[in-house]
Amino acid sequence: MLDDTAHATDRSFPAALAAVAQVDFYYGHDTTGEAADEGDYRIDFEPYTEFISREATVESFRSWTGGKDIDGDTYLIFGQDGTGGQAMIWRTRPGRPLADQPVVFLGSEGECGMVAGNLSDFLWVLADGFGPLEVTWEDEELTSAPDEALTRLAERHATTPRRTARQIVLEARAEFPTFAEDIWAMCR
Repeated sequence: MLDDTAHATDRSFPAALAAVAQVDFYYGHDTTGEAADEGDYRIDFEPYTEFISREATVESFRSWTGGKDIDGDTYLIFGQDGTGGQAMIWRTRPGRPLADQPVVFLGSEGECGMVAGNLSDFLWVLADGFGPLEVTWEDEELTSAPDEALTRLAERHATTPRRTARQIVLEARAEFPTFAEDIWAMCR
């Protein structure tokens, strides 16, 4: 069950994200963590074991937008892709727990988009074989490639019904149609 006690000002790391952080998203790594075959991965995602600090979030948002007055207070960064693009919870629903807040992604190459409408749906996106970066690509078809281990994780922690990544992303984009435009408007 997702933690529903965390409120908008809470920085407690949800149990579901802690479980995601235990997943090895890469195949073919040797005991040193080096890839045995470059590019041999399931999902390009490196989850953190806690949210990055508020200070690091501010620095990240200022770097991404070029705005010296941007603070990124409504975002909690919990992972990245291999190039440094960041997955985060966007605290946009006042008074609602972290688990009810949407998940978004800001990429190192300018990718920007909705990933899921809430943390539970994010678990189903992972279970369907996609990471935060992959679902922000506008031209991506999002053909399901379910992952057994991530499906079991989602079944243990998710509170929303199972759906495909495509369905989840389209729902999130419909609910927050101006997210990317609003982020781009902050850029200098």
